[in-house]
Amino acid sequence: MADLLWDDVKDLFDPHTMGSLPDLRVPNTAVNDWQTLLDLVVERGWEYQYSEGGAAAPLPRARTVLSRPADAECPELRVRPSGGALAIFRFYATDEIDFDVDLRELQGQERLDTLCGFLAAIGQRLGKPVLMDPEGDCGHPVLGFDVHTDRVTRLAEPQ
Repeated sequence: MADLLWDDVKDLFDPHTMGSLPDLRVPNTAVNDWQTLLDLVVERGWEYQYSEGGAAAPLPRARTVLSRPADAECPELRVRPSGGALAIFRFYATDEIDFDVDLRELQGQERLDTLCGFLAAIGQRLGKPVLMDPEGDCGHPVLGFDVHTDRVTRLAEPQ
């Protein structure tokens, strides 16, 4: 059984109203949570590419990435948990795991199921919520993984 049904949440996946790159986040994290995420990506065998300054590089330890100089360019980790879905993690801060997905790639039930599975895998491993806010509207989650129910749920009322 799917966590969410496409017809019940397709309004949250409209790039015109949500922005094409909504903000996803895991709040209240620490370096060990970032490392757990990196380990999860490798363990699951998800396709990934880590880069610094646009140049591909081997995946470092989280402590190394997060201790870079303040004026250094922000590294990114591109993860494809499934053939068409792409999540881009950016190492902005230790206390929040921040990433984007492209809503244009997440249309229909199959892609929604992929996203829900991805968010659940992250949330279950970290034991923390994984929240999706409209692009540029951080702090107003519309859906997310709930640790207590162990599911991805809709958090915003339909418009």
